Amino acid sequence: MLRRLISRKLPSDDKLKFKAVFSYATWFSYVVIVLVTLHTVGVNVTGIFAASAALLIGIGLALQTLFQDIISGVFILVDQSVHVGDIIELDGKIGRVEEIKLRTTRAVTIDNKVLVIPNHLYLTNSLYNWTQNGTTTRESVDVGVAYGSDVQLVKRLLIEAAKGHKDVLEYPAPAVLFTEFGDSSLNFRIAFTLNDSFNARIPKSDIRFEIDRLFRENNVSIPFPQRDIHIIQK
Repeated sequence: MLRRLISRKLPSDDKLKFKAVFSYATWFSYVVIVLVTLHTVGVNVTGIFAASAALLIGIGLALQTLFQDIISGVFILVDQSVHVGDIIELDGKIGRVEEIKLRTTRAVTIDNKVLVIPNHLYLTNSLYNWTQNGTTTRESVDVGVAYGSDVQLVKRLLIEAAKGHKDVLEYPAPAVLFTEFGDSSLNFRIAFTLNDSFNARIPKSDIRFEIDRLFRENNVSIPFPQRDIHIIQK
């Protein structure tokens, strides 16, 4: 009844995982009931209890991380904070969730590498779910131009580069931010919206190529860091 109450709103696959957890609890309960029954009918089970306690303490210390993973897996299934298909970022690693098990979560990176994530990391680290609010994400490309450049022209070219890409959504429209006066450049950021953030590096690279082309055609230079060195002779 407790299992059905907890898992009543979960998908069928997750209900099967909960069934496995509760089966372990059931067998543990059977062992306790047998020991208590033997003690009640007069069998001396003090030694068994003492040995069991020492054994359980040793197993608990040895399998502490395993228990943390299983408990975290239960929390993930109940909380539903991560679903199959979500794009997550954890410890700087980004992947699309393929499978959520009781002990681990399996995710695949953009390079088709498999990430096997112990579930206890969800409780001890900050997890970024890129797609919990939807599949669209706001991405950006930073660029610097030389001092003295026509900033309005730069703004127009950056918007043109973003709007010209087939993967950039029309709404919200691309926007240009004048981020700072740098040491050697005027720094800008072009922000745009994509519907597939998992493959964002491809359109971002394309937009950088287009920015470089437009800047060359319109004589907008991208400076490199420069330093003046004064040599004092004594």
